[in-house]
Amino acid sequence: MIEQLTVLLENEKGRLSTLCRDLANAGVNMHDLFVADTSDFGIVRIFCDTPKRAARVLEEAGYRARVVEVLAVRVPNVAGGLASLLETIDECGSNVEYGYCFSRGEETAIDVLKVADASIEATLSEKGFDIVKAEEVYALDE
Repeated sequence: MIEQLTVLLENEKGRLSTLCRDLANAGVNMHDLFVADTSDFGIVRIFCDTPKRAARVLEEAGYRARVVEVLAVRVPNVAGGLASLLETIDECGSNVEYGYCFSRGEETAIDVLKVADASIEATLSEKGFDIVKAEEVYALDE
């Protein structure tokens, strides 16, 4: 599992840029940013170099931030790559709470999934899936 910084953010003009500036001013380097929104608030999911420190910095600045463990799996960037992963997770009886995907190149995509059962990571690895390790995404912080 890898750590994702999750921030609940009011859906108001300038809030996202302020969040990004606050992280930058603290020396936090964001690698990836994903925003899901509603009319009142957004859920910002971030991969950054030091997620635990970033959460502390944001909490001290008045944000609602926390570190969440998610599963990241590198899959072939072809039709059915995600479907194969999800079918395997279904066969194992695990539930996916949410997910998103992004590509690091033409050959592979990274599927990020919030799963209820952390042990699914070992099972997927045994079945030949390429699990993304934390040190591939960020510096390991305390």
